[in-house]
Parts: sequence; C-alpha cells; structure tokens
Amino acid sequence: MLAMLLASCASAPARNPLAEWRASPNHDARRARVIVLHHTEMESAQAALHTLQTRNSGGPVSAHYLVGADGRLYQLVPESERAWHAGASRWNGIGDLNSDSIGIEIDNDGASPFPDAQVDSVIALLEDITTRLRIPRHLILAHADIAPTRKRDPSARFPWQRLAEAGFGLWPRAPLAPAPEGFDPWLALRLIGYDLSAPEAARCAFHRRYRGRECRVEGNLLVGAEADPGWLPGDLEILHDLQRQLLAMPQPAP
Repeated sequence: MLAMLLASCASAPARNPLAEWRASPNHDARRARVIVLHHTEMESAQAALHTLQTRNSGGPVSAHYLVGADGRLYQLVPESERAWHAGASRWNGIGDLNSDSIGIEIDNDGASPFPDAQVDSVIALLEDITTRLRIPRHLILAHADIAPTRKRDPSARFPWQRLAEAGFGLWPRAPLAPAPEGFDPWLALRLIGYDLSAPEAARCAFHRRYRGRECRVEGNLLVGAEADPGWLPGDLEILHDLQRQLLAMPQPAP
C-alpha cells in the first residue's frame, strides 16, 4: 500500500484532488520560444551521448537533440520538458533559457568544419521544430549568443549563412546600405537580443557569429591575441541591416 501511495505521488496529478475542478479554456501548452545550437567539443557522437545521458565535470547536462557528424539524429529529452543545456544565460530579457528553448547539440570538436550531411540534418530538424512549435524562424541562437562570457559554441566555423539561406536565423542581406549618421551599434546589439552586462563579450559573440572571427573570453574580458578589437569596418552596416529586418517583422500577439 505504501509503495502504491508513493508511486502515485511521484508526479503531480493533472487535477489537484484538494481543489474543485472548474475548467477554463484560456490556456495552452507551455512551449519553447527559441532554439539554441551547441557543439559538443568531444571526440564522437557516442561520447557526447554518454555525457548527455549521465553528467560532465559540472554536473548533469542534457539537450533535446544531438546531430551526429553523419547526419544521424538522436532525441534525448521530450520537447515539452526542460533540458539542461543553456546554463546561466540571457537573451532579449529571457533569463531562464532552459525553460524557453529547445537545445540542439551538434557533434563537432569546435575546430573542424561541419559536414554537409550534418548541416542538412540540422536544417531539416529546424524546419520540423519551428513548424510544429511555431517558433519564429529567426530565433535560432548560438550558445555563445546567450552566454557570451562563458561559451563559444557552435564556433566561428558554423555555417550561419547556409542556415539563413534555408530560412533560419538572422543574417545580413547584400548589398549592405550604409548605417545612418549617429547610428548606435550598442543599441542595435541589444535590440537583436544580446545581453550587454558584459559588452565586450557580447561584441565578441556578435563577431564570432556574423564575422567568422573567433575570440576567447575569461569572465567578462577578452584575452590573449583575440582581445577585443572594438568595432570592425562593416560592423555598423551589418547591425543596421539586422535591426531593420527585426523592426520590419510583424509583432507577435500577446
């Protein structure tokens, strides 16, 4: 009897027996609002699967999906549940990305190119998830975008332009128009979604994604030969175009 009682308490009931049920139609399922891409920085998909099913040096870690180098797709966590992939992160005012995102790990050591079969699989998965969960297609983020002081994945080698050509993520449109006089790149960076509590790290993440320029962050500072170069020629034009794209998008309903 005790065992049966404990089993019944293992998960919360859909309806609390302590309350009188008066159903309301004014609700819907909790669902993700963004998709976050990672690279595993491990030697194989099988090694990554083991870590994602157990723990790493920092404790238990997981993702909803893993995409192998050969394009093979694995699912580890239901989309309706929180996977532990984002950690301390922030984007566009969202402070708990684990609760608001789908995490996709990509089998890559952090220095190698991403094979065509793998990128094709990522694009097919994004097509499926964004359609079913109604996630805006521009909200495909890098782990480094949401945690710029800690992370660099999926590295400067990830083919963001190829994803954009398939309709996913923000990417500047050619030809770029000059930024207007007085254009503030920091305001544009914040509008895109970057957290500016560590501005150099946010600019580093922007350069990694949109300029293919690798950089290294320790805490809130860029270090070594990759130290922050400031705004590069062409940065303002890119930011201005990304800002224009966002401002032209229809605003979602409350």
